This record gives sequence, C-alpha cells and structure tokens, in this order.
Amino acid sequence: MRNDKWNREELIVAFNLYCKISFGSIHIRNPKIVELAKAIGRTPSAVSWKLANFARLDPSLKKRNIKGATHGSKGEEEIWEEFNDNWEKLAFESERLLANAFHQPIEQVAEIMTEDLPREGKERERLVRVRVNQQFFRKVVLAAHNFKCCITGISILELLNASHIVPWSVDEKNRVNPRNGLCLNAIHDRAFDRGLMTISSDFKVRLSPKIFQKESTSAMQDFFLKYNGQDVFLPNRFMPDEIYLRYHNQNIFQK
Repeated sequence: MRNDKWNREELIVAFNLYCKISFGSIHIRNPKIVELAKAIGRTPSAVSWKLANFARLDPSLKKRNIKGATHGSKGEEEIWEEFNDNWEKLAFESERLLANAFHQPIEQVAEIMTEDLPREGKERERLVRVRVNQQFFRKVVLAAHNFKCCITGISILELLNASHIVPWSVDEKNRVNPRNGLCLNAIHDRAFDRGLMTISSDFKVRLSPKIFQKESTSAMQDFFLKYNGQDVFLPNRFMPDEIYLRYHNQNIFQK
C-alpha cells in the first residue's frame, strides 16, 4: 500500500465517494471504502481518513457542529472548490476516473441504462454523459438525505427521486449541484415539479391554493393537507440553497 502524497485523480475519486455515502458510514469497514482503497492502492484507513478530511470543509456539517478530521491538506480544499464551481464537469470526470480505477466501462460504474442508446458515435457519448451526471445527482442527493423523503420520511429506495429545485432545463450550470436537489417520494416529486407544492426558504412545506380547491378526501388529507406548514427533514450535508428555493417559490409554485 502506498504512503505517497495523494494526486488530483485520487482526490477526485475520494470526493466522489464522499458525496455518495452518508456521513455516518465513513469508516474502514464500509465495503465501498474498502473497494475504492483496493482500486487505488490505498488502505481503507487512508481512504476513510481522506473522506473525513473532506467532511471538515462541509458547511452543512459545520452548522450542526459536526467536525470531520481536524487536519487536512490544500489538495482537498482545491477539489472541494473545483466541484462547487462546476458540478456538471467534475461529476462526470469523477465517474470517468472511477471507471478507470475499477477497469470497467463508465456505463457500468455509473449504473446507467444503455439498452436504448445508439451503439456508438457522438450522440451516444452525449447521452451517456447526461445519464451519468443524472445518476450522480440522484446518488448524492439521496445520500445527503439519508435515503429518506424529506417530507414523509419514506425510505423505500424505489419510490424516491432526486428532485431538482430549479429545473434541469433552466439552469445548466447547477443541473448536478446537490444543493439544487431534494429527496422526494414519487407523488410529492410530481407535485413539486408541477408547482402544486413548494418548500419555503425556511424549509417548510407550502401547498398551492389549487390543492385546497380539490375535494378534501382522506387521501388528500394523508398525502397533502397534513403536511402543509410542516418542517422538512433537512439533509445532513449539501443543504438546499435558499436562492434555488426562492426561484421555485416565485416561478414554479402555483399561488
């Protein structure tokens, strides 16, 4: 196992893993940490410590008085800033480097569907990049929310979506930014997307007046009405940016 200084590529794949696992699962027995350590020729202890170094830079953790490793390097700070400046670019690069480390196709490492893609060519490359980034966004947002819907607390993975606050089509730079995401179950994801509900800048559920115009059945009560004004469950990192929430409130929410 190596003891030399971490290079940029190693730091990027380590940050990739930091984003995709929950903070509480950063330890040397985590299979994903063990797997990455083997791929890059480091010890699980070294990888675990590096992830803890990234945690010290996370403002969401700082607000909760949770500290990562007390000492780190400038390299981690540089990678953190690179990602936060261009999530679209760095997300794909980190998945590509991860694929190289595991000697596997990026489609396999990123766990994307390929059956309907062209066999080769520029269009396939474009679609692969889009799907890789979409899957990265999903994994990061769900991990930040501990794989639970931020409104209901539902933790059935098949029912959870990584919802964009500012739509994918509106803000290209922040398509993959996890601070532009919420973990929502499929029903509330659809309602949020259509502006029938929003999350206020103080992180409370707000229902559109159109919801109240519908017949107040037990289903409406269970799925919507009882959540109006409720605080959402906040993620343990990558806190939703208030700028994006205000955009949704002002431009998508049906008042």
